[in-house]
Amino acid sequence: MSSPFAARNQRASMYAKVGLETDVQGASPHRLVAMLFDGIFDAMAQATQAIHAGNVELKGRALTRAVRILDEGLRAGLDMSAGQLAVDLRELYGYVCMRLTQANLKGDLDAIEECQRLLGPVREAWNAIGQSPAAQGAPAARAA
Repeated sequence: MSSPFAARNQRASMYAKVGLETDVQGASPHRLVAMLFDGIFDAMAQATQAIHAGNVELKGRALTRAVRILDEGLRAGLDMSAGQLAVDLRELYGYVCMRLTQANLKGDLDAIEECQRLLGPVREAWNAIGQSPAAQGAPAARAA
């Protein structure tokens, strides 16, 4: 017998997906990068909870999602002509991808926390840039 809440959960999931797609379509390039950071941190939080709960499948899905966002979203989107900052970010993202992969293999909470500590200042700086008047309409920072 299926759960009476399955249909409600499916509807909520569909509405959330539509809401996210709408946000993405209307988002500035700066906001899209901020959304990628949000997704990474959300995935790392889910992985941490999954490790505590002993849910290996959820841990794997969450950390795989975080790595893909980092690699296919942030790292692939770097403008390498932007100079040393882009090079440094590429190396940081590569290191964090490696540590999250190790965390996935070993269920390593310390590795996830390290990644949160490393990406936290980058995320905060990106959000601070977005609040400046110059960044509101400028296609400026493509380096993050």
